[in-house]
Amino acid sequence: MTVAVRIPTPLRKLTGGADEVNIEGATIGELIDNLEAVHPGMKERLCDEHGEIRRFVNVYLNDEDVRFLDGSKTAVKEGDEVSIVPAIAGGK
Repeated sequence: MTVAVRIPTPLRKLTGGADEVNIEGATIGELIDNLEAVHPGMKERLCDEHGEIRRFVNVYLNDEDVRFLDGSKTAVKEGDEVSIVPAIAGGK
């Protein structure tokens, strides 16, 4: 199944400037692996050396943070939308 993945501005250089790409996969982890296959360099920016989503990267499935679902094992279905949102630190 194909899922729309929204790409944040800092990562668009890896997608040729595209702000959204359609990627196949049944889980968030498969989407990330397939995203890497089509757009090399993406996985290392999203995942740590153990393949887990980095702490400073938020991944949302239809507005739900996948950390509160099943993380990279979260199932996706046709028509779902995945958003990658880098965490923004700030303050004084």
